[in-house]
Amino acid sequence: MIDYLIKGNKESILPCDAAGVVFLFEEQPKKETAARQVGEVFVEAQIVVDGLGHVFKPPRGREVVALNGVTLDIQHREFVAILGPSGCGKSTLLYMLGGFIPVEQGRILVEGQPVVGPGPDRGIVFQHFALFPWRTVRQNVLYGLERAGMGRAEREECAQNFINLVGLEGFEDSYPSQLSGGMKQRAAIARTLAINPNILLMDEPFGALDAQTRSLMQSELLRIWERSPKTVIFVTHDVQEAVYLANRVIVMSARPGRVKAIVNIDFDKTQRGVFKDKRFVDKVDEIWGLVRTEAILAQGILPQ
Repeated sequence: MIDYLIKGNKESILPCDAAGVVFLFEEQPKKETAARQVGEVFVEAQIVVDGLGHVFKPPRGREVVALNGVTLDIQHREFVAILGPSGCGKSTLLYMLGGFIPVEQGRILVEGQPVVGPGPDRGIVFQHFALFPWRTVRQNVLYGLERAGMGRAEREECAQNFINLVGLEGFEDSYPSQLSGGMKQRAAIARTLAINPNILLMDEPFGALDAQTRSLMQSELLRIWERSPKTVIFVTHDVQEAVYLANRVIVMSARPGRVKAIVNIDFDKTQRGVFKDKRFVDKVDEIWGLVRTEAILAQGILPQ
């Protein structure tokens, strides 16, 4: 998808650019509402996925049913991880939430409105950085603000604030080739946050990093989320990462992807030694048990 979004040495906007910065503004359908009961209170959901399915139909070869009957809801400012075996449709679901893949079966509502395409309310961070190599860190972060028509002084201040937020002060004039993997991903996160989306979609953003950098970036992301609270939907293969980051973990089945289980994570992540805490270890074991069965099915070792 990134090859489609960045072509040659020009900055192209197709429906979205490489940072997930969207500049399509279409008339929206009439708002619908949906709510979920939390305790004794009904809370209106920010995102509702209802009976979602998707079939890939390549020009050659057989059709592939990626998703079938996916139903879930997500509240404002939740951090939700989507976890499942390879090929279960996690990224497909994320791109459908972003409006990059059309909804053909079921529906997706964001703030009560059907998703009919990309929108500036949803920003995306890809696994492979997707920075413009000919732009510095500052210029990459400024890009979406320039396209949005923000005044020069305001956008310069805004970009610097987000560069500081992700810990890249002092590297504003560095090019992507001069940055480590973790620093590149911080720059990509800053660029997406700078356009102020309500929802942050993250497709295995730390998957290409080494273990040490990945651990540091997980803690950094939680810090950023706490200081700039948004709804985050985070796709991962890593059970421990999902438990550490998320308020809720959505476990997907083997293809065709369905919601197998939704697990609440309700203990303090900021305490020292959280990875050794019995509650953390128990949650990892619980979710790994759910994922392991689906991973085996996905490999065709057990019958469906």
